[in-house]
Amino acid sequence: MHSNRSSFVRSSILHYSTPTLAHNTRNHLSSLPNLKQTYTENPVPYIVKKCIAHLQLCASSIFKLKQIHAFSIRHAVPLSNPEMGKHLIFTIVSLLAPMSYAQHIFGQIQGPNIFTWNTMIRGYAESENPWPAIELYRQMHESSIEPDTHTYPFLLKAVAKLTAVREGEKIHSISIRNGFESLVFVQNSLVHMYAACGHADSAHKMFDLMVDRDLVAWNSVINGFALNGLPSEALTLFREMGLEGVQPDGFTMVSLLSACAELGALALGRRAHVYILKIGLSVNLHVNNALLDLYAKCGSIREAHKVFNEMEDKNVVSWTSLIVGLAVNGFGKEALELFKELERERLVPSEITFVGVLYACSHCGMVDAGFKYFKRMKNEYGIVPRIEHYGCMVDLLGRSGKVKEAYEYIQNMPLQPNAVVWRTLLGACTIHGNLALGEVARAQLLQLEPGHSGDYVLLSNLYAAERHWSDVQKVRRIMLAEGVRKTPGYSLVELGNCVYEFTMGDSSHPQSKDIYAMLAEITKLLKLEGYMPHTTNVLADIEEEEKENALSYHSEKIAIAFMLINTAPGTPIRVVKNLRACADCHLAIKLISKVFKREIVVRDRSRFHHFKDGSCSCRDYW
Repeated sequence: MHSNRSSFVRSSILHYSTPTLAHNTRNHLSSLPNLKQTYTENPVPYIVKKCIAHLQLCASSIFKLKQIHAFSIRHAVPLSNPEMGKHLIFTIVSLLAPMSYAQHIFGQIQGPNIFTWNTMIRGYAESENPWPAIELYRQMHESSIEPDTHTYPFLLKAVAKLTAVREGEKIHSISIRNGFESLVFVQNSLVHMYAACGHADSAHKMFDLMVDRDLVAWNSVINGFALNGLPSEALTLFREMGLEGVQPDGFTMVSLLSACAELGALALGRRAHVYILKIGLSVNLHVNNALLDLYAKCGSIREAHKVFNEMEDKNVVSWTSLIVGLAVNGFGKEALELFKELERERLVPSEITFVGVLYACSHCGMVDAGFKYFKRMKNEYGIVPRIEHYGCMVDLLGRSGKVKEAYEYIQNMPLQPNAVVWRTLLGACTIHGNLALGEVARAQLLQLEPGHSGDYVLLSNLYAAERHWSDVQKVRRIMLAEGVRKTPGYSLVELGNCVYEFTMGDSSHPQSKDIYAMLAEITKLLKLEGYMPHTTNVLADIEEEEKENALSYHSEKIAIAFMLINTAPGTPIRVVKNLRACADCHLAIKLISKVFKREIVVRDRSRFHHFKDGSCSCRDYW
């Protein structure tokens, strides 16, 4: 057991018994009364006792910790002494000192008790490398050391950081067998672990089994839903939390704001903002960053800017959130100006900051500027480009029509291109009509992600644009044969404290008759404005009239018709769509904004479109 414990983390330890350290600590300890007499009679226990007393006082100084350790070595206190070792390790972990230091001591303790094992597990769980926590737990089991009530929360924290759900499930089973699952802090740790590992349903099942649910449990399960693509469920739980009289804190509000941002629920987010001001959380940096992100993701960039300007404390996350928000909302030049301001403030941009900068260049057609920032990222800030940065560069070239250059760029990348990079090239080929390179990109995607429905749609759009109807049908037959189903498009709108979802050709809403009557009226008015349906990418060789009808029933048009019926004239309309808006919908919504005198904000899969008076913020470059 002794050799096993010291084997899996090998490290050297400094020689702490240097004369200076020992001398300083000896002088300090010798000032205590009756030291000489007691020390002479029974030196080691007394030295241990005094060292432990001083360890308990050095709450913020690693230097003092090392002095005391050096003094103990100088006076022949063996590291194998369980009491001395236990307190040394506890102090090391509490001071966040290197775990290699703690491991060196742990490997020499004879018969460490459960407190010491738990302290080591806790230390690794809170470190940048949590894996040894799981290794230690296995060694505990092999050494027949029974875990106690504190073991599982520390251990599950490590599992959550590692997102090692299979390990977590094993630990969950053992906790049940050992009778610890009913303890509230073990249950909280299990909820957090499942949520952090992306298993929101398992987190919710664990939450439902809890008899006593504290704020930690509510926060864990709400955050689990918010982070795992289930924002509606997060909002539902938040309402239940209020009904049960549990008061939210800053962590709860961050999760709530994240859910509102994903749904585009701006009105609910604004009410949350008012509540935040009421309970005094407006000085919380994390809450303010979440507010900023909410307004940016809901297309309300002015409010995002206002939150940013009013923040007393800002970090790089704050600046990055606004830079990305400006970029995706079509304000690329403003995003780059803000980046220059960040540099003037002598802040160091992160990898994500540069993703926002490159995105801004891509969506504004600033090819030369994009390459300049990419070079500066490497040379000035020493940031090694990740695949996301290379993807931005491919998008930058492809979006500007330089499809061949984009392909050559991929060929010369130092990283292996992933499916997203090839899909970006395929999308550019579809926009600019390069069939040959589109088929090359598709061949690569078949190897990397053969079942991705969006790739089939892009290729079908490309064939349809070239009027290769036999190839369109061939693609559709392959999809059917391989069981690939197209991701259904949907659009979300918020009205009267509720978020409504519409799909293509949706007739499930009680107002469907009025909605379709409004759609017919819209089409009639748009044609008077010169509207000609953009039928190029309708995926079938059918009559033009049938294509026009198919386009009329796209989910965003149904959502806009619903809002035109149910809101007062002049009220802005906000739509969140899960897929990229098609060319026809983009053209039609521009005209709807003019005819009905409405500002319409559409957030699709890749960016925002702010429609007003017949034009769009993207300037048709999207």
